[in-house]
Amino acid sequence: MRIQHLFEFTEHHQYYCYRDFSLSTVDYRMLALIYKPLVGAFAISLYEQLCMIVPEGKTGYSPVEPHRRLLLGLGLALNDKSRTYLLEQLSKLEAIGLLQSSRFMKEEQEDYIYEYELACPLPPNEFFENIHLTMLLRDKLGKYAVIDIREQMYAPLPEEVSVGQQTKENISVPFYEIFKLNAHIVDDELDQALLEVAPARANAPVIQNASAGYSYSEISIRFPRNSNNRYYVEQLRTHPEQLAQINYVAYKYELAITQISRLLDEDGVFDISGELDFDQLQRLAVQFYRQDKKHEEERDRKLAQTAMYQEDQEQEHQASEQDDEPEFDVDEQFFLPVPKLLANYCDINQYNALMRNEPHIQFLKRYFPGSVPDWILNVFERIDLHYKLAPPVINVLIHYGIGMNDSGRVTKAYLDSIASNMLMKGIDSYEKAVQYVRDQDQLEKDIVRRKEESYQSSSNNGRSNQATANRPTNYGNNRGRSTNRQKPVIPTISNDQVAKGQISAEELDELRQLARKFDQQP
Repeated sequence: MRIQHLFEFTEHHQYYCYRDFSLSTVDYRMLALIYKPLVGAFAISLYEQLCMIVPEGKTGYSPVEPHRRLLLGLGLALNDKSRTYLLEQLSKLEAIGLLQSSRFMKEEQEDYIYEYELACPLPPNEFFENIHLTMLLRDKLGKYAVIDIREQMYAPLPEEVSVGQQTKENISVPFYEIFKLNAHIVDDELDQALLEVAPARANAPVIQNASAGYSYSEISIRFPRNSNNRYYVEQLRTHPEQLAQINYVAYKYELAITQISRLLDEDGVFDISGELDFDQLQRLAVQFYRQDKKHEEERDRKLAQTAMYQEDQEQEHQASEQDDEPEFDVDEQFFLPVPKLLANYCDINQYNALMRNEPHIQFLKRYFPGSVPDWILNVFERIDLHYKLAPPVINVLIHYGIGMNDSGRVTKAYLDSIASNMLMKGIDSYEKAVQYVRDQDQLEKDIVRRKEESYQSSSNNGRSNQATANRPTNYGNNRGRSTNRQKPVIPTISNDQVAKGQISAEELDELRQLARKFDQQP
């Protein structure tokens, strides 16, 4: 137990125990032959006394009692030395996994209350698979004593049946072949009564929105037994902080319990000492998340191409037509100009009415004389199925990304960036989309204007620098001797000088005749 000051652990402080098991004959033999040499007889007696505080034949909690009764029951005096000795014995039990201690502040008394959660002794097979406990027992008793104890705790297989073990057949009858449950009747009263009667285990406060809520038993039951990381996963039972990190990653990347088990089975998730590598776990979880997202998109795309899905869409479309909903009109203040590609196809009223009411696939076909490229259909199919943009908003995106794109350089990344920007700005209606297009258009015009202003200012600065360079300057000392310039002044030709120096047609003919004469000379 980590106690900073001894006055925080006195005979006046209260405590209670929690036990969810019952000690069997094998457990008592394990305590006597194995655990007692590890921590001593006094610590095992303390453990047995804490187990007996919970009523015999029951599991759950014990009554709240002061530490005075525990000290006197163990034959210890009520002083600092006895309390220090008791803390040492409790720490030994915690170190070998038989006890977990915690405390909390009771507001009424403004003092600590201690909780002792008891754990069942490990069975012989699990104990000797635990390396550090086996090595500690070897250090305490010796190698041959450990081997002798291991033989005493295990009954060997008879020799006459050992031959047929490899060919044995499982002939057990499963549960569902014998018993038939009436699963059609749900008894809410029984469920509520069992929930109220069952003793709730007081766990540490956990942030519900930051944890997937997977317990150790759910992970271990799905984890492969022959895995190299099986031992480290079993240690999660005594490492709640690592289990909390695993639940946080599962919640963050929306991972199922089977995916978590696969992640923990990967190499590098646990280091040599058994500590969880949180960064490596997150890197693997990101890969799982992206793969699942990609598979989900492909599955939705394939489902949208099936006949059943198309029939459902047609039924929904027919149902919507039966409702006799009128088409939405567009106010003049939300009119967008007709692109050059559709200038001869419709006027501004018809174009905005189509953009407001027509499905995006039909509206997209109007921009192409033939069939629409597959990659463009895939982009807008993804925007429709996964981004869940409203149909009028998608049409406005087509107008802005394809119709207003004079350069014609339409790419998948360009369209996806527009859709992502619309999602982040919360654009969910036709009016908001029109305002978004206008804002973007004004922003582009401002950028062009700033570039022109900067270009003009730079050209004016160049002319002033040229005039300064042509101005004669003399730098001399006191004797009147001028110094040579390190860089010569290079004259520049302005646009006006080029315009004045143009050659006329007559002069050009004379130059051509002169060139012919030079060519004829030997």
